Amino acid sequence: MMTSRVPLEFATGPDPVATIILIHGLGASGETFRPVAQALDLSAVGAVRFVLPNAPVRSVSVCGGERMPAWYDLLDQNFVAREDEAGLKEAAAYFTQLIDQEIERGMVPERIVIGGFSQGGAMSLMTGLRYSCPLAGIADLSGYLPLAPATGRERTAASRATPIFMGHGTRDGIVPLALADAARRHLAGWGYDITWRTYPMDHTIIEAEIRDLNIWLSDVLKPTTL
Repeated sequence: MMTSRVPLEFATGPDPVATIILIHGLGASGETFRPVAQALDLSAVGAVRFVLPNAPVRSVSVCGGERMPAWYDLLDQNFVAREDEAGLKEAAAYFTQLIDQEIERGMVPERIVIGGFSQGGAMSLMTGLRYSCPLAGIADLSGYLPLAPATGRERTAASRATPIFMGHGTRDGIVPLALADAARRHLAGWGYDITWRTYPMDHTIIEAEIRDLNIWLSDVLKPTTL
């Protein structure tokens, strides 16, 4: 099992009614997502627990072997040309464990969102599509779909009920829009409910995307009435 630093965690109030796991990208840390989490207004949902994990430090091939926080190795500038299957699977097992821990704390799967940026977005898709229960949602920000052929075989029937938010920059020079669009087409072909948004931005997150993400989260986490 992957070992990583203890996730950063905070809640917007006592007795959280939902959990949002936000996964950072290459070379970053859980702290990177704190401003994004704090910019979200989910008061209509109720108290929310944010879990912001930290990647272990590893050598990254496309960066000349430099060691940095990374969820898996990147073997090629075209991220899907050659993939670190072992590293991807190890990371997915870790995120599955984080979801399981939230359930053990009393949160039902349908109140858990997993999302992230770049590598974090890729891992959110890889993990959420294989999870054994429907989740509240998967949010992929400037990411792509790793191991796409295997995902077609390994995605669970339960995950079909999990809505997906995908946001991407039209000027992204790190994860080209074409990679995200390929992921969108795979997911649409498999029958997933996708909210797709593009923005005039590079490989980053902007206020307009946070607003759209806020709207989507408020919808997928809206309180249910009995």
